[in-house]
Amino acid sequence: MVAAGLPHIKHQPAESQPCFATMDIDIDTPSSSPRGRPSSCAGIDLRCLLSVVFGGIFTVFLLGASQAALPSASLFLQRYSAATQRPSPPRFAYLVSGSKGDAARLRRCLLALYHPRNRYILHLDAEAPNSDRAELAAFVAAHPVLAAAGNVRVVEKANLVTYRGITMVTTTLHAAAAFLHGPGAAGWDWFINLSASDYPLVTQDDLMDVFSRLPRDLNFIEHTSDMGWKAHARAKPLVVDPGLYLKTKRDLMWMNTETQKRELPTAFTLFTGSAWTVLSRPFVEYVISGWDNLPRTLLLYYGNFVSSPEGYFQTVACNANEFRNTTVNHDMHYISWGEPLGQHPELINATHWGRMLGSDAPFARKFGRDANDVVLARIDEELLARQPDMLIPGGWCMGNVGSGIGDDHCSAVGDATLLHPGLGAARLQRLVESLLSEDNFRPKQCKIVEHNN
Repeated sequence: MVAAGLPHIKHQPAESQPCFATMDIDIDTPSSSPRGRPSSCAGIDLRCLLSVVFGGIFTVFLLGASQAALPSASLFLQRYSAATQRPSPPRFAYLVSGSKGDAARLRRCLLALYHPRNRYILHLDAEAPNSDRAELAAFVAAHPVLAAAGNVRVVEKANLVTYRGITMVTTTLHAAAAFLHGPGAAGWDWFINLSASDYPLVTQDDLMDVFSRLPRDLNFIEHTSDMGWKAHARAKPLVVDPGLYLKTKRDLMWMNTETQKRELPTAFTLFTGSAWTVLSRPFVEYVISGWDNLPRTLLLYYGNFVSSPEGYFQTVACNANEFRNTTVNHDMHYISWGEPLGQHPELINATHWGRMLGSDAPFARKFGRDANDVVLARIDEELLARQPDMLIPGGWCMGNVGSGIGDDHCSAVGDATLLHPGLGAARLQRLVESLLSEDNFRPKQCKIVEHNN
């Protein structure tokens, strides 16, 4: 099912076609880097210099003549005519995390998120039995498409993760570092962290189609510096995450909250928001490699912070001069907090369907552990066209061409650059254009409000 105005798109990478047989092949280089790219005019001559000068003058003239006619979203969205070569579809690096009892949900989420161009790390924390990890790894190894593509990794040496603790952040950083330095490290553009409670509302073809028209340094991070009650309840108390030094899971250890409280920081501004983000490769490289000391300083600070996953990436991005102007204030999720607003999200049920679809978000949470969840089944059928226990279909699929129930249309990888965007792409495009409009993009970007100390 394809939306009107969104034709099938075949993207041709500029440099090379990807190979999906193994993971140890250097695929195409990332589309953006904080260090920039070498110029084709490395040996500068007069002709090259003149072409740059006159090209710049002509561009300024065209912008001045057409600025009033351009819609606000065109300041950020890249538009392409039929005669213009479209960019290669972006690649996403997914971390999908779970705990004891989540192996089946991680498997279902992987099948609903899968595309051979992407990268995936599945992490069941140390509370889950080793048998769950072994079963998940065996499923990946035995699946004909997953095994051939070699782009799914199951973490064998799991981390112990404490709810609301810094170990949630360090596990995310662990996966990000693995994506940067492991096999296929050169082949992704955005890092997305999800849990077993998340589920996609669009296909990967939808997501790639919309993100192919975006600058690849954008970071989708919900954030605010208005800490409100969190300043006293989360920033000032001193806590320790036992997951850093124990082998069994425990809750955060609280210091004496009456006598031992710290002041709010003055060396940087605190931001808070959603723990679920879509981070650009340049920002992930900065957080992992940190060419200044800010990411490491903040990691130490948030080690004693309550619910550090809801503040670490926000505070790094908004205090880093290089990245604060790349933030988009949204977490790309539909989450229902109930009425009145609660501290924990509601479990999504059939009554949320209209609001969930109307959010235009590409992901939703929080879903329960019921394998027969009617909302998940409806998402599979109506939004993803995915049959039970099968990969989500896309333009890359080759295999059984039958139309009966149980026919696997994606038993082999065809042209992985071929996208079949559908109605999900139209919804997501609408959301992105709203987020990048003049009313929402800059005005909602890392704004600082006064804290009540």
